[in-house]
Amino acid sequence: MAKKITKLKMFQYRIEYIGVLLALFMLDKFSLARLTSMTRGCSNVFFALNKGRRDVAIDNILKAGITDDYGEARRIARDSFAHFAVLILESLKTANEFTEDNWLDKVEHDIPDETFELLKKEGQGLILVSGHFGNWEVAGQLISFMKPVLGITKDIKNPYVNRLMKERKPRNNFRITPKQDKDSGRFLRAIKDGEVLALLADQYASSRGIKLEFFGREASTFTSPALFHLISKAPIVFGYCLRKGPMQYKFVTTKPMNFKPSGNRIEDQKLIMSTLNGLLEDAIRLAPEQYLWGHRRWK
Repeated sequence: MAKKITKLKMFQYRIEYIGVLLALFMLDKFSLARLTSMTRGCSNVFFALNKGRRDVAIDNILKAGITDDYGEARRIARDSFAHFAVLILESLKTANEFTEDNWLDKVEHDIPDETFELLKKEGQGLILVSGHFGNWEVAGQLISFMKPVLGITKDIKNPYVNRLMKERKPRNNFRITPKQDKDSGRFLRAIKDGEVLALLADQYASSRGIKLEFFGREASTFTSPALFHLISKAPIVFGYCLRKGPMQYKFVTTKPMNFKPSGNRIEDQKLIMSTLNGLLEDAIRLAPEQYLWGHRRWK
């Protein structure tokens, strides 16, 4: 049963909606440099005021072994908050920056020939796995210039803002579907139809996941990438989009991975997800400021 929205909550949603409309108006009127400066300033204020989320980020960084110095962990956490805010800003500006014809020239990329061929091959489905690192939104948009992409997202609680952002976000050939999609076969059909199924593999999975190590700490991990791979036989590619500067990125992928079933599906899932966890750890160590440390990956 859907939770009833109170009048006070609805009033809050409308105020938030007006604030988002104002932000989008500014997005179209001001330069990227000015908007980035304003966005970072707002992020720093949020970091200073939101003690709970700030402490989660700092604790995660320390326990992950990124650094053992509290001051450095706090700096990384603050920069991570700013990175996330700028990520959203730049994701909304890509339509004016990248096209099907120019993105390979404007974006530094390290894509193995084997992966590049799969992306160009018509009718070849692919599972692209990443995490909340770099700019995963831009990554999906760039790949969609080569092959249609289906991404999975969690709806924003505010229904007005949720509808607005879905209408506003540039798509190219990038479609998104709710995490709790009632049509459970949509994902496998996308792979069968030769699309890229884009998945973020580092959300907390509660009792629905399997417990695997992530930065040396046990974390409940979703097995969706492994299950889709084992069922569809489509290759898995791990990738990320590292931010190098204002609207400047480096897009990196692995070679296609194919895991041979052993007959023990649980162990197969553990092997696949442990491999993906390790690849994400390696990427994060390159630029820890670009990881979303504030989310509760470990509970």
